[in-house]
Parts: sequence; C-alpha cells; structure tokens
Amino acid sequence: MSKDGEKKARPALLRRWFSGADAADALQAERTLDAARADAPLAEPTPADAAAASGSKRSWFQRLRFGLSRSSSSIGRGIADIFTKRKLDAASLDDLEDVLIQADLGLGAATRIRQAIARGRYEKGIDPDEVKAVLAAEVERTLSPVARPLALDSTKKPFVVLVVGVNGSGKTTTIGKLAARFRSEGRTVILAAGDTFRAAAIEQLRVWARRTGSDLVERDQGGDAAGLAFDALTRARAEGADVVLMDTAGRLQNRAELMSELEKIIRVMKKVDAEAPHAVLLVLDATVGQNALSQVEIFGRTAGVTGLVMTKLDGTARGGILVAIADKFGLPVHFIGVGEGLEDLEPFAARDFAEAIAGIERADA
Repeated sequence: MSKDGEKKARPALLRRWFSGADAADALQAERTLDAARADAPLAEPTPADAAAASGSKRSWFQRLRFGLSRSSSSIGRGIADIFTKRKLDAASLDDLEDVLIQADLGLGAATRIRQAIARGRYEKGIDPDEVKAVLAAEVERTLSPVARPLALDSTKKPFVVLVVGVNGSGKTTTIGKLAARFRSEGRTVILAAGDTFRAAAIEQLRVWARRTGSDLVERDQGGDAAGLAFDALTRARAEGADVVLMDTAGRLQNRAELMSELEKIIRVMKKVDAEAPHAVLLVLDATVGQNALSQVEIFGRTAGVTGLVMTKLDGTARGGILVAIADKFGLPVHFIGVGEGLEDLEPFAARDFAEAIAGIERADA
C-alpha cells in the first residue's frame, strides 16, 4: 500500500478503534498496516494493547469507575467507617472532612461537602449511600464549569497545540492519542518532536506518526527545540495541515533555565503565526497529588496554559486533586486518562467523574 493510500485509510480505521467496534480486529489491522512498511517494523502487541482491546467493549463510565477505583474505594471506606450506625454530629463531620482532604479534594471542596451533608440532617442518622450522593453532587457542581472540550478553530490553519508538563506526566503518549482522535475525524496532523533531549520520545512520536498517518517533524537528539517549532509551523502552513501537535521536553517547574527555553519556543512560534500557539495543554500526572497545584501555577505563568489533561488517574487514591485544581484555577479540563489504551483518554465529563469518584453505580452503565 502506498503512503498516500495508508493515510487515506487511517481515519476510518481509527474511527472504528475509538468507537470500540471490533477493537481487537482494528488493533491488528493497524499493526498490519505498519508492519507492511519495511522501514517501520513495530514491536509485538503489549499487554496494555491486549487489555485495551479486550476492555473496549466496556462503556467509558465502566472504565472510568475501574480507573478511579483506588480513589473511590479509599473515600468509600472512610464514609462507611464514619456513618454506619452513627449519628451526624460535629465529630463525624470532622472525620469526613479529613477523609476528603486526604483524597486531595482540597479544603474548599471538603468544607462545601461537609456543609451540604450537615444541612437538615444534624443529629440524625445518615446512610453512607446518601453521603456518596451528596459528595457526587457537590463534586459535579465544582467541575461542571471546567468540563470543556478542546475546540479546534478551523479558521486558524494550522491550529497549533503546544503540550507541556514535567517528566513522566504522559505528554508524548497523550499527543499520540490526540493525533489518533484528530485523524479519526479526518484532519491532517503534523507531530513536532520537540522533546529533543530524549531519543525515546522522538522514537515514540515516530511510531505514533506511522500508526495514525500523521506527518512528523524531527531533529537529531539534542537539537534546538525552538528551531524545530519554527520548522513544524512553516511546513504545516506550506502543506495546509489542520493541526500541529508540538511535544516539549519534560521540565521541572522549579528549573528556571528549562522554563526559559519553553518561553523561547513560544516566541519562535509567534514569528510564524502571531497567534500561535492557539492552545497550550498542560499534562498532569494524577499520582503526584498536591504537587500538581504548583505545576499548574508555574506552567500557567510561563507558557500561558489554556487547558488541562490529567493522566494516570488509575494509579492513585488521590484522584480528588482534579477537584482542588478546578477550585483554585478554574482552567478547562479537556481530557482525562485512566489507562494506557487508546480509548482510555476521553473528553472530560463532570458528572461521570463525580459519580465514579463517589463510587456510585449506574443501572445503564
């Protein structure tokens, strides 16, 4: 199959993959396309691939509940211990507040939930399920204003998305999954391998480019990331590409010289397009807990973060940090991730998250 033929075939294939229909077949077909490229052999399917294919028949809410099970179990155990055969009083409310703060929901949300549960129920018995329902309602109320999709403005061509975050947050994988999503919508995508410090990151994007039928702009390891950004935007303009997804090196928020380099990348982008980047996505690793708050603050100041992607919610009992971030910053949350599978990154929905973290079951899930 020609390169152009492969690119035309990818959107339909990826739509099948995202829809969950015939996921195992779609996964195998995807690998067959790549393996047919003599210059691009791929590794055997990983356990994560197999899990993604087998899990694709579950609804998103089921996957989300499973991914947030550590957080919801921790909160649920605390609620059961406090409110089983016990009246609602100041001591029980203090204990509840402690449970919620330990789950990283933040003091503001914990206080609001405490007040909502106490309203009209003081010195009365309360069922743990009723507490969970109030918890879910209050979390949803906090998160609804920030649950906003990533909107691509078609009048800006290419629409430039700069992806930032610390080492290990999942930036490069997130870029690959976003590329797959945009390609499944029929958009042309250019990936820019701006993490020039890590050969593995460049190789990761090579694989994602092949898998999704996206183009890739790269330089040798150690190359100038700002120069690469210039090349990527210039090429995207010349080719009429719809989207540029720009990776960046992971950098600790307290390393001034690395944050300065990020500022340089943005300055260089503006030489090609004064409005670029059109979106700056900060990818956060949920397992870092409270440290995520300082990441949002410093990356926001340096790079002008416009929206968040939270990954690895399946790896922590502190998934409530997303509530604390929403409370403090009010930034849009575009996507959340609960696993390594392609379908485990989904647009953020406040009600789904709130009910999953409260451990509420759905009859229709």
